[in-house]
Amino acid sequence: MKNWIILVPVACALFIAGCASTDGTSMDDEGQDSYDGVDGSGADAYGDGSGADGMGGGPIGDDRETIVMNERIIYFALDSADVDAPSMELLKQHGRYLADNPSERVRLEGHADERGSREYNIGLGERRSVAVQSILLVEGATSDQLTNVSFGEERPAVLESNEAAWAQNRRVEIVYER
Repeated sequence: MKNWIILVPVACALFIAGCASTDGTSMDDEGQDSYDGVDGSGADAYGDGSGADGMGGGPIGDDRETIVMNERIIYFALDSADVDAPSMELLKQHGRYLADNPSERVRLEGHADERGSREYNIGLGERRSVAVQSILLVEGATSDQLTNVSFGEERPAVLESNEAAWAQNRRVEIVYER
């Protein structure tokens, strides 16, 4: 039984990775292609300049209009607050951006899937947001730029009860406050 607990998330991750495009784009929530910002092409310090925020909101305003940070969700493995390598690269971009723009503020919203007790999931969401915060701080963001909040299982991205939905609910959302 324990093998299935490990095998199912790994199989889902491999399936998702296999569906990803290889040209530096991915599909956003509306089915539109969006730049993932971490292909190392060096277009500029933060991305390609489209200004999309990846949360369905259009340009992100003022100085950020020329900066792509459309990837603002960090996903986690089951019962884990460990940040994977692709997410580390994404967080480095956000951290450098925050270091270069000290007036910016970010709220890190930790989430968990519905499995586990409410209290456990609040704690797991908090551990996830703190893990993201730590990386942003190492990359130059300051503690007064970052706020953590944990919603645990209370605000799922997907309401279904299956592995694909749970994988999308295990996340930290990076919310730039305007």
